[in-house]
Amino acid sequence: MVSAHTASQEELKLAKVPVAWRDQCSALLIPLNVCRRKNFYLPWECENERHGYEKCQYDDMMRRMRKMSKLKAQEAEELVE
Repeated sequence: MVSAHTASQEELKLAKVPVAWRDQCSALLIPLNVCRRKNFYLPWECENERHGYEKCQYDDMMRRMRKMSKLKAQEAEELVE
């Protein structure tokens, strides 16, 4: 599933994003890391980018949790039948 927040593998490779961070929000991580490097990782400089990335991570986690709940409910329903 490719979303609007997913960068291509070529973009991730050029930005040197570690494999562990290549997820649904990877397109938001690239400008955040650019901003961090440009501003020497000062926490107050890249707040908008960081909050956007964290919101995307949260939404992705909630989406996965809802999907897992549905799967568990389906499995429980199948066991009852």
